[in-house]
Amino acid sequence: MKYIIFTLTLGLMAFQINAQAEDYEPAHEGWHVMLNDAYQESQQTGKPIMAYFTGSDWCPPCRRFSAAVISQPEFNEWAKDNVVLLEVDSPRRKQVPQEIQQQNQNLSQAFNVRGVPRIWVFNMNQNGETGEMEVEALGSTGFVPSVDDFTSQVEDMID
Repeated sequence: MKYIIFTLTLGLMAFQINAQAEDYEPAHEGWHVMLNDAYQESQQTGKPIMAYFTGSDWCPPCRRFSAAVISQPEFNEWAKDNVVLLEVDSPRRKQVPQEIQQQNQNLSQAFNVRGVPRIWVFNMNQNGETGEMEVEALGSTGFVPSVDDFTSQVEDMID
């Protein structure tokens, strides 16, 4: 598989988290909402980051995907062994801290997300010379109706 590598120069890379952002809960239990947290876990474990771009409270396909795949115990067991989970949510009724809103908008732009649900799998590393974050995009997918089909697609991206 051909890898796409690009540099992520986002204002969010300052990695300063205020108390409001720390209290914010993801729509899916156990997922990171801050890229920095996902990055740190990815560096510690060697696992790629799987970012789920969603509209958790307004997007019908996102709700179906969450019910069919994300909320399933088989998916959660698979994810623990294979990826670091990052939720990039754009809800309409839930209040999101400004810092997370800005991060999610920047990530959506960086990955050219035009519709949800969208999954991107990537590795992230800091360039030793410039200090900028470099993203190695491994692949993306949209709605997949079953855990087995979805995890198979993601495994193909990772391998």
